[in-house]
Amino acid sequence: MRHTLPIAPQFYVTAPQPCPYLEGRMERKLFTSLQGEHTQKLNDSLSKQGFRRSQNVLYRPSCAECSACLSARIRVADFVPNRTQRRILKNAGNLRRNATSPWATEDQFALFRRYLDARHADGGMADMDVFEFAAMIEETPVRSRVVEYSRGPKPGERGRSLVAVSLTDVFDDGLSMVYSFYDPDLADLSLGTFAILDHIEIARQADLPYVYLGYWVPGSRKMGYKASFSAVEIFKGGAWVPLGDPNSHSSELHPLSVDPISEQVARINLPEARTPKIELP
Repeated sequence: MRHTLPIAPQFYVTAPQPCPYLEGRMERKLFTSLQGEHTQKLNDSLSKQGFRRSQNVLYRPSCAECSACLSARIRVADFVPNRTQRRILKNAGNLRRNATSPWATEDQFALFRRYLDARHADGGMADMDVFEFAAMIEETPVRSRVVEYSRGPKPGERGRSLVAVSLTDVFDDGLSMVYSFYDPDLADLSLGTFAILDHIEIARQADLPYVYLGYWVPGSRKMGYKASFSAVEIFKGGAWVPLGDPNSHSSELHPLSVDPISEQVARINLPEARTPKIELP
């Protein structure tokens, strides 16, 4: 006989720590591990409910008195680039895309270190060494790709140069840009925005409806760029809704703005998976 059992992971909560996005606030995460034979289904399902992946962990903000962080994604079919984004695409004509398996290289790490030193020298990843970087890229229990972008040689140079990298997960309904970094000396190319625009095109070609961008945080300059894309949806109140006017969303701090952890976990929809056939005597 066959039994159909739900995937029932254990959920945990991190200890509070300073928020990296909003000064004076404390961050707390709800998380579960990605393990077993149904990791892809779990990743697909929870990502549609505001979770993000970091190596073999899925997490979602669950701060005690704040609900500012909102998962964001772009509806590919409805996206229309604005004037600035069209200019970025035009200026990137010399860039070449190469999508590979999740395998870390020395060139990637060198670019990663330059990016961190220039843009996030005081961030939580600032001390990451080559082994930790390799783990970030390679320790993935789900379908992932490394999307590299390179430019042609300048006068006197030989070969192409790596200028941007995105670690990207492939869902059943879209692409998730897990982590991206780029050459900080090429600000004129707006490589971070270009990588998002190119992922929209990749998703369009693959007939995938969404590109997941991670969290958008009202009031955070670090995350404000995500609101500049058209056709953005946010996961709010348990459902995906159009972003609309970014200024209409508040980063209000209130002790009743977040439900108890037990209620949050109870509302998480888990996928069902079939177990192998069990022979009974």
